[in-house]
Amino acid sequence: MALAKTIRRKAGHVRLAVFDVDGVMTDGTILLGDNGAEFKTFNVHDGLGLVMLQQAEIDVAIISSRNSRAVAKRMLDLGIKHVLQGITDKAQALTELMQKLGIEDKATAYVGDDLVDLPAMSRAGLAIAVASARPEVLARADWITTAPGGHGGVREVCEMLLEAQGKLAGRVKKYTG
Repeated sequence: MALAKTIRRKAGHVRLAVFDVDGVMTDGTILLGDNGAEFKTFNVHDGLGLVMLQQAEIDVAIISSRNSRAVAKRMLDLGIKHVLQGITDKAQALTELMQKLGIEDKATAYVGDDLVDLPAMSRAGLAIAVASARPEVLARADWITTAPGGHGGVREVCEMLLEAQGKLAGRVKKYTG
């Protein structure tokens, strides 16, 4: 993976990777059943990327404006401990999470796709947008995935961070032998 020197440097410091959910971990589609049940689709490749980040001792968190039992269940399945849902001020939530974990701005990456993510992206040391993000978000991102949200964008972020820290080959080798 060819990374620009500045992105490699910023990604090399990341100890906390924070992701939006709708539009980043999913394609943004929300299906509602007759009984009000909410359904979302998650990409399994993205899931393994998140697991690999955690195995490489990079904390993973989500900050979402919405509350969803489906999201809570998926994050539990992936072992993600920092699950912040129903958040109206994502920048404040990110600041509080960084303080709680003792992690500086420069050691934080935030991945978003829509206008509500911009304040948190501005707070993080590395602002990332998925390819399907709004134009305003793309314009403010330090790095943009080639894959859209819900279709491999998260995995791309995970692998980029691992590669920048020299940890990707070891994570892959665990599976390939």
